Amino acid sequence: MSTITPCLWFDGNAEEAATFYASVFPNSHVDAVHRAPSDYPSGKADDVLLVEFTLIGQPFTALNGGPQFQFNEAISLQIPVETQAEADRFADVLSAVPDAEQCGWVKDRFGVSWQIVPRQLMKLVGDADRARAKRAFEAMMDMKRIDIAALERAADGVASSS
Repeated sequence: MSTITPCLWFDGNAEEAATFYASVFPNSHVDAVHRAPSDYPSGKADDVLLVEFTLIGQPFTALNGGPQFQFNEAISLQIPVETQAEADRFADVLSAVPDAEQCGWVKDRFGVSWQIVPRQLMKLVGDADRARAKRAFEAMMDMKRIDIAALERAADGVASSS
């Protein structure tokens, strides 16, 4: 076994989701679309059953399993980013439920939750100076979308200008 491949359960729109995700991330593509050889509980013969796709080099599958299961926040996919521009771009493209935005988490139009995590956030909340880490963490907890500059100001003890 060379890797673990996450399988995401969809209700008839697995190919649409895989194609959308592949368009969002670099080094990403749909690898294969498999059609059902016969009828199954959630579909008919020749319907798209399983889609193999790659996101940033990581293999995934998308299964058209039917309406029995829905995505929730118990599982999310993390996107590491280097810059505010990257964080903003991913949030803009992926977020389809503005009310669900919290601490860098967004929910897409398929119900999948994503965590947009700037590397600087991890450095700040992991700072050896625990007071600095606490200030950054508390600032992050009040954010919908992560603002890297505001986190750095908070870590440094600089009052917010808002």
